[in-house]
Amino acid sequence: MAIRKLLLPLTGTAAGEAALSTALIAARIWNAHVTALHVRVDSRDVAPLAGEGLSGAMIEEMMTATERESTDRSHAVRALFERFVASQGVQVTDASRSMSIPTASFASIIGREEDLVAQQARLADLTVVPHPEAGEDVSSSDALHAVLFDSGCPVLVAPHIPPTSLGTRICVAWNGSPQSAAAVRAALPWLQRAAAVRVLTSDEYVRRGPLAADLITYLHLHGISPDLATFRSVDRLVGVGLLAAAKDFDADLLAMGAYSQSRLRQMILGGVTRTVLEKSKLPLLMCR
Repeated sequence: MAIRKLLLPLTGTAAGEAALSTALIAARIWNAHVTALHVRVDSRDVAPLAGEGLSGAMIEEMMTATERESTDRSHAVRALFERFVASQGVQVTDASRSMSIPTASFASIIGREEDLVAQQARLADLTVVPHPEAGEDVSSSDALHAVLFDSGCPVLVAPHIPPTSLGTRICVAWNGSPQSAAAVRAALPWLQRAAAVRVLTSDEYVRRGPLAADLITYLHLHGISPDLATFRSVDRLVGVGLLAAAKDFDADLLAMGAYSQSRLRQMILGGVTRTVLEKSKLPLLMCR
């Protein structure tokens, strides 16, 4: 299946700019449309947070300040979008106008980001999300987790620094889980056009399910001829070992399942998904 529509939740931060660059690289590969979506805070959501002891006038003042800040941020994000697509020579047009060139559009809506992004992602082929900010807990990335858990859409996590290439050398992390199987299916269009593909597996990573050799057979049926490599954990961290193996392959995309253990367990104890999100410097294609 060709990739025709990409959704990009855009915040305007440095990470958001890198995600915009990554999304446009993908759009050029597939002649796809990028919908940049900025979700504005609803000032009415401030009132329940104000607590007791505040007068109506004080709450009204807080709502007004929130609205003003949200409007300023929306204008700044739109300016970033327009400046960036102009510099890249990407045509801005409505998504309904089918074209054989990469295009983009901008939308700003009011509400809760995690709810609206997940809803909009349900009719996207791929959602590109900014990498969690440096020093930020990855569990707090609302847009990322909303799409993973509540959209049915694969996620492309952009790196902090925009890649120079995307999807030419791909690693597939395989552990036999339903999540890794979903990632493989989402990655098939990329795998079919890649110059080289490697399946990565580890005894420390495996779950009950098909073996890596079974995946190789499956990919052959789709015209893909990957090689197979086994990796080991580094410093007792499977995720670090996985990233090291992808780096050894000079991969510019890593496809993997996300949160085959519960998200809560990974937040508390750590896990492969969390480690990879925190430490990866390459684009990540994730499914759950």
